[in-house]
Amino acid sequence: MRSFPGQDLVQKFSGALFWRLVPRGRNASSSKPDIKICIQCPGSVQNLSEVALYCKQTSDLMLHARCCLNRKGTILGLDLQNCSLKDPGPYFPQARTAIIIDLQANSLQGDLANTFRGFTQLQTLILPQDVNCPGGINAWKTITSYINNQTCQEQRNLCNSTGDPEMCPENGSCAPDGPGRLQCVCAEGFHGYKCMRQGSFSLLMFFGILGSTTLSISTLLWGTQRRKAKAS
Repeated sequence: MRSFPGQDLVQKFSGALFWRLVPRGRNASSSKPDIKICIQCPGSVQNLSEVALYCKQTSDLMLHARCCLNRKGTILGLDLQNCSLKDPGPYFPQARTAIIIDLQANSLQGDLANTFRGFTQLQTLILPQDVNCPGGINAWKTITSYINNQTCQEQRNLCNSTGDPEMCPENGSCAPDGPGRLQCVCAEGFHGYKCMRQGSFSLLMFFGILGSTTLSISTLLWGTQRRKAKAS
């Protein structure tokens, strides 16, 4: 065993769903949390898979369909191996809290760098043998190639290895944003381009502008359709 160092909003925050406690040692499927990535692929986590072995390390973790969850319903492990996937799918961001993910035995295509944006907790990623670890060799402490898969382990924090203290603006700080990715976060009280604007961000102004723009576009489209209807 290896060591493991509107609807869109509902999906994004599904990790905070209410979790009904189940007796120790039982499979969590009876509580059926509404996390679509866990049921994206038919079947369940195999007993000898890396995700299953990780999940069985402590009684506080439970298996549900293709996921390993804690008692709050947060995804800590995801096993989508052998699911005939060409890409992880639209619900994959629900697994941003995962520590281990298994995607081997899939025909994944394209660059996965953007796919793992925000996956800052990920420490073990198992991929098909011909798929590179997102972020490359600088994003992981260990990359191991096997006959059937490639394993990326111990995600590096690029903020600690860039060596450029001026990479972020004066009022911002570097923060990891997934394998091979980082971002500059504005300090409290600052926002905008290069964190140069001071003061709180006006949500009222933002939604006011957004609402006015939406209304204007809707009125324009309505008028266009009316003219077409009269012309016909």
